Amino acid sequence: MDIKSRILRSLDEIEEKENVRIIHCAESGSRAWGFASPDSDYDVRFIYVRRVKDYLRINELRDVIEWELNDVYDINGWDLKKALTLLQSSNCTLFEWNSSPIIYRSTPEWQRISAVIDEYFVDKPGTYHYLSTAKHNYRAYFGSDEVKLKKYFYVLRPILACRYILEKKCPPPMLFSELEEMYLTGEVKRETDRLLALKMQTPEIGKGSRVPILDEYIEKSMAEIEEILASMPVSHKNDIERLNDIFYETACSQSLEE
Repeated sequence: MDIKSRILRSLDEIEEKENVRIIHCAESGSRAWGFASPDSDYDVRFIYVRRVKDYLRINELRDVIEWELNDVYDINGWDLKKALTLLQSSNCTLFEWNSSPIIYRSTPEWQRISAVIDEYFVDKPGTYHYLSTAKHNYRAYFGSDEVKLKKYFYVLRPILACRYILEKKCPPPMLFSELEEMYLTGEVKRETDRLLALKMQTPEIGKGSRVPILDEYIEKSMAEIEEILASMPVSHKNDIERLNDIFYETACSQSLEE
């Protein structure tokens, strides 16, 4: 059984065991970002909906399903109510699941959400999200002279995502290659391409000396983005009633199908 068939079978098992319907499922992480190693795991993320009567319980059910976690598969999902609540606050994770280049399952219900999802993106919190990710990863993985070279991508991608948001005022593309072509040039791009080729061709590119040209670019970029953020106005997009309608109609549709 190939990987996709194995994942689709897992989705069927989740629906049967958890009594839910999965309306969207996509790849997240390095495979969706376009810089997976040959042995990278599969970060499978899904959105599911329950029956109306399950949402009206006195004892509320969990709003996440954690199905499988091992060296090959990382499969978990969010309840639709949780997903729409996070969308209303411009959660970046949901935008990434929506725009992933690797989709395992989608439905008309999700297409309705997908058609309006970008309207809930807010540039300032979105930029903060990616800048915080870059800063966290840089502190976590670059504290010594020898580092895991693949971790450069976990800092560079969010930095480039910040640059995209600041320019376009919308969610950034998932693929690292698109962001790289837009914003990296010269020696920085050559070093990035060198590491990218190593990462995608070998199971583990391992540790190595830090790359000064990339360190300089990262540190300068984070400082620039932080300065821009400090003067950005705060804006909100809070059309929650439309999300309430989507949630109600989708949940009712699930109940009618049973």
